[in-house]
Amino acid sequence: MPVSGRARTIVSMRLHVADHPLIAHKLSVLRDESTDSARFRQLTEELVMLLAYEATRSVSVEDWEVTTPVATFTGTRLAAPRPVVVPILRAGLGMLDGMLRILPTAEVGFLGMVRDEETLEPTAYADRLPDDLSGRQVFVVDPMLATGGTLAMAIDFLLARGARDVTVVCLVSAPEGVRRIEREYGESANVEICTAALDERLNDKGYIVPGLGDAGDRMYGIVD
Repeated sequence: MPVSGRARTIVSMRLHVADHPLIAHKLSVLRDESTDSARFRQLTEELVMLLAYEATRSVSVEDWEVTTPVATFTGTRLAAPRPVVVPILRAGLGMLDGMLRILPTAEVGFLGMVRDEETLEPTAYADRLPDDLSGRQVFVVDPMLATGGTLAMAIDFLLARGARDVTVVCLVSAPEGVRRIEREYGESANVEICTAALDERLNDKGYIVPGLGDAGDRMYGIVD
């Protein structure tokens, strides 16, 4: 799969791998197993702000007439309806503040999902989304795109509510997960994946290699 720092069009799914040196630096520190939880959360927020800048290049805008101290000016503002940011709990919650710093007027929905470590299949346990997402731009945030199962379930929730424009922001992604999303949604919705890195592969436990480990545990500690 050819990849560069610019978006590549694959039917109606696009993959954008951000190649900014600051992103690469912060992601390298994030990968380090010696990085503690406080630093991990801080770096995650910083990375998401940088990724959000890339992910929102196609956000809907409209003309806006403003008066400066010396003249009138036709500027730009975000168009209605407002975009929706959807973190996938629990690890996606650590990405929410970074997105809202870039999109402070966005609405927020939540999806709670957990992956069975034996079968690698996701299960949804929480759903707080607007009933109607027709015409809304939706930004899904989740640190890891591994097998693609969790993201596929999330996209299904969004499509069922009328969404057709979904941008996914991830810290690291695996080729297997990207291929699954391309295969399942390449012709049914406008889906873009914006990620800081496309890693090598998944291991036999479904973890991304080299990856970050378990992003939720690294942010918040291990909860049995």
